[in-house]
Amino acid sequence: MKRIASIPALALAMTLALAATALADDGQAVYAAKCQSCHGADGSKSLMSKPVKGLKAEALVAAMKGYKAKTYGGSKKATMENLAAQMSDEDIKAVAAYVGTL
Repeated sequence: MKRIASIPALALAMTLALAATALADDGQAVYAAKCQSCHGADGSKSLMSKPVKGLKAEALVAAMKGYKAKTYGGSKKATMENLAAQMSDEDIKAVAAYVGTL
């Protein structure tokens, strides 16, 4: 009985892992198009921006939603506000999932 009960749990875990991978793949494309020029390919570029490498997905989603709502940010927030305004909530989540893999 225990083996039968664990099969649905394993299937769910695999489905969630595949969904997270697909989300990160989508996020990689959005990151390359909108974020990479300032934050670098690996998220660690910091000459003109803050590094995003190592940020937790939840923190990045919160920051991006704040930029989008114009309630978050420092001296360079106008650039981030403009970029965030062009991104859907799904794009933001996908980028955050991708950044979590850096």
